Amino acid sequence: MNCWYNGVGADNDVVLFSKIRLARNLKDTPFKSKMSPEVKRGTVKKLFATVKNSPLAGEFNLIDLSSASDIKAISYAEKQAISPEFAKEKGAFLFSHDESASVMLCEEDHIKITAFASGLDLKSAYEKANRIDDVFIENLPIAFNERLGFLTASPMNIGTGMKASIGLHLPALKENGGIGRLASMVGKLGISLRPMYKENGAFYVLTNQLSLGITEAAAIENMNSVAAQIILQERNLRETMKNSERWEDRLYRSMGTLKMARKLGFAEFISLISDVRLGVALGFFETEVNTIGWLIHNLADGTVLSDSDSEGTPELAPKLRAEIVRAKL
Repeated sequence: MNCWYNGVGADNDVVLFSKIRLARNLKDTPFKSKMSPEVKRGTVKKLFATVKNSPLAGEFNLIDLSSASDIKAISYAEKQAISPEFAKEKGAFLFSHDESASVMLCEEDHIKITAFASGLDLKSAYEKANRIDDVFIENLPIAFNERLGFLTASPMNIGTGMKASIGLHLPALKENGGIGRLASMVGKLGISLRPMYKENGAFYVLTNQLSLGITEAAAIENMNSVAAQIILQERNLRETMKNSERWEDRLYRSMGTLKMARKLGFAEFISLISDVRLGVALGFFETEVNTIGWLIHNLADGTVLSDSDSEGTPELAPKLRAEIVRAKL
């Protein structure tokens, strides 16, 4: 299966992915926090049946985490198909065959749709999410207020119920101390900029925070505009790195470590792969950027262990990760 993260999207030297999340709820059904177990089970069945009886039926599998291992549930969260909280709850969700879309059933909201696209392509991600959304809207009574918009469990999401996110690789801005200033600037526009992997590497997620009083199209346009400015800044700063012996040495050392290491912790891996991804963008390495994307998406601890059937031995993760990285690079 050709998964979404194997693609090469627009502006992929800086942008990893585009993501759209839509939150929806059923009318006359309590939010999950007020549901009895019986009502929750009935709601999940109703939501699943809606998709099963739609044109989308052949595109999704129902994943019931109640019968999955803890490591498998964590793996789905690592891939952003579900939230970490949902992984702990062991709920049920729909997952597309190409991993580009998921629908959490009775998470914080009754319906939580997530859709991905490679590179800077919020439009494609939104079209994918909207196609799923239409199935629920056309077949179920969705909670909607003419003045407020879609009604959600969190007041922060009332309105469009949409969060648009863009994954960014910003090593030059980080090196120049520009991340804090950038986060402050976009914050004034109702957009957040947060680290993707704590302080490891230079990966960040840009997300809109406004959902009330704005249309989906306007929110996406705003995000694209802000992302374009950030991409330009990052590229301009990278120009000074191309002829830097210090950076050339650092990037080659990082590639060498990844190619030779026999054990790699995830934090170390993220820091090193961030350098290598920059090296690819600067033309130092011939590795394909989608190979880097595959590694980032599939080498967190839970996914490595789950895919190798070594779920009961977490200490194997650094060794398994190093083996995979050596094979891929």
